[in-house]
Amino acid sequence: MSDYAAPILYAVVIWWFLTGAILWLNHRPRRTHAWSFGATTLALAGALWVIAWSATQESEAGAYAAFTAALIVWGWQEMAFYMGYLAGPRRTPGEPGDRGLARFGAAAATNLWHEAAIISGAAAIAWLTAGGPNRMALWTYLVLWGMNLSARLNLFLGVRNLNAEFLPEHLRYLGSFFRRAPMNALFPVAMILATGFLLVLLHPAVTESASAFKRSGHTMMATLMALAILEHGFLMLPLPSAALWGWGLPARRPGADAAP
Repeated sequence: MSDYAAPILYAVVIWWFLTGAILWLNHRPRRTHAWSFGATTLALAGALWVIAWSATQESEAGAYAAFTAALIVWGWQEMAFYMGYLAGPRRTPGEPGDRGLARFGAAAATNLWHEAAIISGAAAIAWLTAGGPNRMALWTYLVLWGMNLSARLNLFLGVRNLNAEFLPEHLRYLGSFFRRAPMNALFPVAMILATGFLLVLLHPAVTESASAFKRSGHTMMATLMALAILEHGFLMLPLPSAALWGWGLPARRPGADAAP
């Protein structure tokens, strides 16, 4: 079990720290965002270089490098969106009377450029790792993308806990597209599929012939998937998930969690 403790702990700590750091930077005064985003863009360039290098490294160090670099690329995507640099053509609240496709189209327009940037990021990582024995950066990025997309769709369809306090002031209009509901049809399907994919990710790490590369890399990716499943659970369970990153969030405002 000691062979699995280090990658599990590493994945949990870096997930917790990077999430909190991004929340903290996003909620800083707008005048600081250009500096923060500029520094993160430099980190993005370094992360892409590491991904290209790690693609040839079928080693434990290569697995850690690829996993970490993919998280940094994803962090850049999240900062670009939540700081408002790459959001979408629509930056106004939804219309109260919108239903069905009209509501979905309006919601999609709020993050269209964000989705395009995510797809571009996936294509870049796929290209940088093509033909190499280590494509863990790509799989890590795809796990983050898939579960992030699932979370946003669930917020759109309806969940118990909206976590609107995670939105910075300049993106409060996004809360108008969230819906509070005890359950939605997508949620159990998403949880079943995510659990199945978790087992697929974990299997190469627990076979008797697993190398240190596969054991560490697949354990970190499986842990990340487990954390994403936990975050999905926070959408429905009466748990104060925001407390995990209280140090990265401003003081809660009355009514911040309100939504239709």
